[in-house]
Amino acid sequence: MASRQSFFITILFFIPFINHAQSKGLDEQINDAFMPFATWWESFVLSPITIYGYNIPIVLILLLLGALFFTFYFGFINVKHFPTAIQVVRGKYDALEVQQVEMKINVHSVDGDIVDTIKDESHHGEVNHFQALATAISGTVGLGNIAMVAVAISIGGPGATFWMVMAGLLGMSSKFVECTLGVKYREIDKDGHVFGGPMYYLSQGLKEKGFTVLGKILAVSFAVLCVGASFGGGNAFQTNQAAAQIISRFGIEGSASGSIIGLIFAIFVGIVIIGGIKRIAKVTEKVVPLMAVLYVASALFIIFSNFSFVDDAINLIITEAFTPKATITGGFIGVMIQGFRRAAFSNEAGAGSAAIAHSAVNTKFAASEGLVGLLEPFIDTVVICTMTAIIIVMFNMDGVFVYGDVINGQALMADGSRLGGVNLTSMAFDNAIPGSSYVLVVAVTLFAFSTILSWSYYGLQSWKYLFGRGKLIDLSYKIIFLIFTVLGAAITLDAVIKFSDAMILALVFPNMIGLLFLFPKVRKELKKYLKAIKGIKTVKTS
Repeated sequence: MASRQSFFITILFFIPFINHAQSKGLDEQINDAFMPFATWWESFVLSPITIYGYNIPIVLILLLLGALFFTFYFGFINVKHFPTAIQVVRGKYDALEVQQVEMKINVHSVDGDIVDTIKDESHHGEVNHFQALATAISGTVGLGNIAMVAVAISIGGPGATFWMVMAGLLGMSSKFVECTLGVKYREIDKDGHVFGGPMYYLSQGLKEKGFTVLGKILAVSFAVLCVGASFGGGNAFQTNQAAAQIISRFGIEGSASGSIIGLIFAIFVGIVIIGGIKRIAKVTEKVVPLMAVLYVASALFIIFSNFSFVDDAINLIITEAFTPKATITGGFIGVMIQGFRRAAFSNEAGAGSAAIAHSAVNTKFAASEGLVGLLEPFIDTVVICTMTAIIIVMFNMDGVFVYGDVINGQALMADGSRLGGVNLTSMAFDNAIPGSSYVLVVAVTLFAFSTILSWSYYGLQSWKYLFGRGKLIDLSYKIIFLIFTVLGAAITLDAVIKFSDAMILALVFPNMIGLLFLFPKVRKELKKYLKAIKGIKTVKTS
């Protein structure tokens, strides 16, 4: 009952926003107020250093070098243990985690423990492996896969796709590290509620290493930035692009149309998020497969219907990754920066956000969820983003828009108009199959909705870390979060990209610094889990 009352209080909070639309237009007023901060924040987070005459954002250097290091250190775990990760999600090793496998004492040990003697150790969590993956994927597989791919290609040309894929493959290793640590250092209260993520492994993990103050600073910094990211990329950007697609496809007019669509989103989001991670997980495990099948099936149908152009599109993606057209700002380095920047927004590997969802998994082996986590960047960037990119590149074979000529997040079209983000992808879909853009409307709405749900959980966990755990604390966050659901639909694409991009990328600073201190812990957890798996196989065959 209290939850329902809290929800209606939150909804009532929005009424003044709709009732006070003036002659200039509510949406435009909101955008004018928001843009200066978005511009400043973007320039601050993306502060560059000059290397051989190129200005490269420090955050991207940290992200790339960290991912490269983890890939080599863990022996290309993104490739070697990809099949193992699939088996974990399928539940092949669930018996080990709930200790239902009969094992002989003294036959196999796991880091000094006899396997049979560890069956009574703590076994906690709120969701299963698939639900944790679904929740995390719903946070990463969002409109970044549809709208941000269009932005990346508009600015960096087809070659940006190549670097997005490279970032996705390397990011699998970073995701493995942060998700393993998320489970290892999580906290569980007396009611079985899980609290985990970078806030906890930064503070506790670095404390174990004697860096208590540094750990606390990094943990608080991450929590603050994660709250901001939940308002931006995980919320405002999603409603912005969903509203843009709905308004465009159905010809909705009105100075406050974006805000009204945002309010409708806020109502449905509010109904779900008052139920916590279990309700979010139950919704996402149904919505994520549905949206993935809907979007992927549509994309594959378009690709195979135009199969003769696929090789040309792939050729452009590869060749222009290294020799882009002259119109692309920054040349080769500029294209690479766009690819890595948009990939970071898309799969969040290195940002640490997904570790919050993965930490809620019901397991006793931290590395098991780390392996599950490495699937995210592959699904998100290597598969879905690549399909989107191929469709857009095929669509532009005849120069429908100009690569590199982007103003306020929108590309220059051949007819002189401007179009960007999800609407550019929508046009590409409709060009391939007339009417398919309406299918995209449904997919976009589901993408946005599921991403908002997951990020509401990420932000709330960070909010609780900063301000404590209680009903009023929860309510205060949810009110602010739902306000941003409305605001996101009202501001321009350029403003929301600046704010959202920078917020998610800013998470890399505290998180990646912590990962570079704590990665040896992950190696021990991986060794422990792989020995346990080997023990199962040996017992079954003996």
